[in-house]
Amino acid sequence: MKIFLKSQRARFWILVAIVSISGFSQGMLLPLIAIIFEQDGVSSALNGLSATGLYIGTLVVAPFMEPQLRRFGYKPLILFGGGLVIASLLLFPLWKSVLFWFVLRVLIGIGDQALHFSTQTWITSFSPQHRLGRNIAIYGMSFSVGFGAGPLFVPLVEIFEALPFIVSGILCLIAWSLVFLLKNDYPQMTAGGMSEKGTLGRFKTALVIAWVAFLPPLGYGFLEASLNAIYPVYALRQEIDVRMVSIMLAAFSLGAIATQLPLGALSDRIGRRNVLLVALVGGAAVFGTASFFESNGWLTVAFFALAGMFVGSTFSLGISYMADLMPKDLLPTGNLLCGIAFSIGSLSGPFLGGLFVEYSGGLSFLLLIAAMLLVLFFIILLRGERGKEQVAEFE
Repeated sequence: MKIFLKSQRARFWILVAIVSISGFSQGMLLPLIAIIFEQDGVSSALNGLSATGLYIGTLVVAPFMEPQLRRFGYKPLILFGGGLVIASLLLFPLWKSVLFWFVLRVLIGIGDQALHFSTQTWITSFSPQHRLGRNIAIYGMSFSVGFGAGPLFVPLVEIFEALPFIVSGILCLIAWSLVFLLKNDYPQMTAGGMSEKGTLGRFKTALVIAWVAFLPPLGYGFLEASLNAIYPVYALRQEIDVRMVSIMLAAFSLGAIATQLPLGALSDRIGRRNVLLVALVGGAAVFGTASFFESNGWLTVAFFALAGMFVGSTFSLGISYMADLMPKDLLPTGNLLCGIAFSIGSLSGPFLGGLFVEYSGGLSFLLLIAAMLLVLFFIILLRGERGKEQVAEFE
């Protein structure tokens, strides 16, 4: 006889645990493969292009996710995504090839899209409005905890190269097994509502209503992917020790963890947009200042931690902002578009970052991050309120 955990609290914490372990595998994989390829003499541009495999996978499968979620429910998609990630992680040690590892990263991207889209939509669907910011902040914080711990396991490669992949695969397997304790559920559908539109119609409506809420996930994807996949390459060329790079990346994630819940709760009180504007301009200022002090490793660690405090919550704040604007029956579409925006940012981050390192003539990589954050700040500042005007048109 099957036994299911039916309480909302148990379901929430199992989903949080799954996302945390997924974050760990991603946080480890990006710098790990970047460092392995750099030590093997792979160019930074090809290194960055290889890192885009993860996000190509998420984009390729994204249009097919929402119909499958509405048809099969949350649990089967989470099981499919988690299983694909585990299998791919354990296949890395079999053959070291840029092309083979690129294919595996594409498969991990497909699995992560299914996993994150399902868990994220499930949480936004059952969270009450007055606790939405808090719940999504915990969701984002759990990912950040895992993502921050991931780079700390990169030095395991010095014991033997396959060890980090094996450890990550086993941890994912443990978290994945918890999903079997959950009872399946389905997204809300309203008779005659927007959920009955075709996929393209839902996409168009969601974009019109909440386009501004997709910018923070896009920016965070660019930041996270380029910082973890390309900054290690840039740092090694600046003769910064591999262990110090791991500490810097972990410091950024720790900074994000420290403020994720407070900023989420604050956004419940004063609004997502206001908190987002402060976060973006603060992060740009910190990264811009840090670019002048990169020769001091520990000072750079402090700057990374401070930057994480500002911008580490932009993804979760963007999801909450989207959920505020989006009708309930379009939440799956909105969450999917948040994931697509994140993937587009993540796809462009390593590639553009690799080109920047290759051709910028020694200009600090952190200036690229600061410039991107400033662009998003000004767009949201000047155009952000228009999203509110569109909600009334579709209600």
